[in-house]
Amino acid sequence: MKAAKTLIFLYFAALMAFTSYAQPGIADYKLTTGKVKEYQKAEWNIHISAPFNNAYDQADISLNMVMTSPSGKPIVLPCYYESGDEKASLWKARFAPQEVGRYEYHFVLHTSGKGLESANGSFIAEPGSEKGFLHKNNLWTFKYDNGELFRGIGENVGWESRSFEKDKWTYDYLLPKLSGNDANFFRTWMCYWNLPLEWKKVHSTKRYSNSDAYYNPGAIKRMDELVNLTDSLNLKFMLTMDWHGHLMEEGGWKNSNYNAANGGPAKTPTEYFTSQKARAMYKNKLRYIVARWGYSTSIAAFEFFNEIDNAAFNGADSVLIPLHYITEWHDEMSRYLKDIDPYGHLVTTSVSHRDIPGMNSIAYIDFNQKHIYKHTDKIPGIYWNYINGFGKPYVVGEFGYRWEDDDRKYAVEADYDFKRGLWYGLFSPCPILPMSWWWEMFDEQNMEPYFKGLRQISDEMLRAGKGSFEQFPVSSGDIEAYGVKCGNKYFIYLLNNTDATVSTPVSFAASDKNYTISYFDPNDQSIKPGGKLAMQAGKIVIGSFRLPAKKEKLIVVTAN
Repeated sequence: MKAAKTLIFLYFAALMAFTSYAQPGIADYKLTTGKVKEYQKAEWNIHISAPFNNAYDQADISLNMVMTSPSGKPIVLPCYYESGDEKASLWKARFAPQEVGRYEYHFVLHTSGKGLESANGSFIAEPGSEKGFLHKNNLWTFKYDNGELFRGIGENVGWESRSFEKDKWTYDYLLPKLSGNDANFFRTWMCYWNLPLEWKKVHSTKRYSNSDAYYNPGAIKRMDELVNLTDSLNLKFMLTMDWHGHLMEEGGWKNSNYNAANGGPAKTPTEYFTSQKARAMYKNKLRYIVARWGYSTSIAAFEFFNEIDNAAFNGADSVLIPLHYITEWHDEMSRYLKDIDPYGHLVTTSVSHRDIPGMNSIAYIDFNQKHIYKHTDKIPGIYWNYINGFGKPYVVGEFGYRWEDDDRKYAVEADYDFKRGLWYGLFSPCPILPMSWWWEMFDEQNMEPYFKGLRQISDEMLRAGKGSFEQFPVSSGDIEAYGVKCGNKYFIYLLNNTDATVSTPVSFAASDKNYTISYFDPNDQSIKPGGKLAMQAGKIVIGSFRLPAKKEKLIVVTAN
């Protein structure tokens, strides 16, 4: 009798397993977050029974969370696979509400050519203390969801220390130093030695290991940690999702997951851009990134490529990848990313020094980028050239005294270049100030405290002008001068770029009668009041201003 009962139990167990397998669907779901708050992560566990060959291929299987916001806005949120097999798998939804109130939702599973829906659910999003996601505003600023303005001040932290570099240069060490010195922005890469999401074979790193998994589990774990860290530090960052070396024969192409030699869909770097299968593979990556980390307000912008022109051309400037393919690819991918991202993150890409025809005009690229080395003096003039040509914000994503290496024998020159590049940006129409390269060297030079002065003046500009920036000419003899009027305040940056002390009057056109003046030292953030000024023949004249060689000063003149 006992044996018969056992057989009956096994029969029904097998029948239930077969039925579950034969009738795929969403078994159940659960909101695991206690209270859902505006602009903060809420997370759901979704249990699924459905066949799949590759849980990361949306053509095979995909799960979306379909919502209606309190204002009636429809929202489709990609969900991501966490673990399990075709009989029982765990998926997750991560969502940050951009509205307060009641959301209605359900899940939709696409598998085996079918669309299967879950039961309906709802949740209440309560007010939170965060500002929201960053979006385009004007040439000078981005804007949070709550309306507050933002200008990015920081540097590149391109990657954590490689295997041949000092172990201390990690996100955990560098990012708190940036935040603690009032920087609010940085830029970092995904590549085969840093956050190697798509790399089965890693190089130059002790932090990550080779893996046969579709996405490198070490990269997933570290990216989770990075997002949590930046959220806690209130730092925004640009996530560069690929770099030019990936498509270079002498770089990462030989180990690329896209390379047909490794089982990928593209025989050549050109096919990376032209193959429909390669494009589908890349879209799967975008979907995963948005699903897993898109909720984070710390991710200010998604950047497709670092310096794509360095893959498109060889050293002699001969074209290796037809340029129109690169432009077409960026057009398609930026459109797709905007379609699947419910938060509307900023989208960009970058070149080193050679523009790709048509790429600066792509509708779904929110701001354009170029990198400038050995020509920091050209930064003030670059912005209007591109703004007038393409009508969108422009960012200098990298700059530096040298691009070859961070040889410490050039530290004095590099520090000087670091300082003036940042101020050039603050007095120019750009929502993110130029970002220096060689973060390791500048850390050893203890340059992070310098961000405090920039942030102090930037915040004062935003308060005074409430988003209004007007450049104005300044007469200053042999001293470089840049002026911006914000509200009732005139900000002037003065730099003696000569090798001798210069004394000269400083003047600019004005319209009010009475003013007060103060002097700001960017190095120690000290402010010295200079008393009252009166307009003379339509100008404000600041006596004989003396500035030593290679030194700088900020003047703030306030109309009373």
